Amino acid sequence: MKRVTVTMNKLPKSVLELKSEAEKMHSPEGTAILTIAALCLYPENRDESLAMLDYLRGPRPLSIAEKQFIRDRFMDKDYVPRSYFKGATPDNDYTPDLPYELEVIDQELPEEDGYETRYLRSGGADSPRPIKFRNKPSTGEWFLWEQLLLAGIREPASKDPWR
Repeated sequence: MKRVTVTMNKLPKSVLELKSEAEKMHSPEGTAILTIAALCLYPENRDESLAMLDYLRGPRPLSIAEKQFIRDRFMDKDYVPRSYFKGATPDNDYTPDLPYELEVIDQELPEEDGYETRYLRSGGADSPRPIKFRNKPSTGEWFLWEQLLLAGIREPASKDPWR
């Protein structure tokens, strides 16, 4: 098992800002942090977040069903994407440390050529969540293929009526 930490000082707020970080897409780990950044923007700017996710998916944009799935997962749970950054826990309402750091786990399991799966640990979940990438050999970029990052996690302290 291999662990890689990727860092960003500031999260992009637009496709244009995301494109300025495009060199990160030359590794699955870099595309992972850009994916989390795009998901973090969703509560603030849904359209721009979805446009960023489309960019990260390359020639395979989000379907209507995938957009609806993302919308449904964000109902009262805007903290889920932040929970993947280092330092974000239920006790601090999933406020990440700065700079933003994401630990990406490679379990080094055999996969189909051109695909890689990594795992991200949430500060509010017991087990890491998978994110899958597809490589485009002509550019060397790794594009988001699928993610299972928006499943429920422990509620932040401020929403827990038992605290």
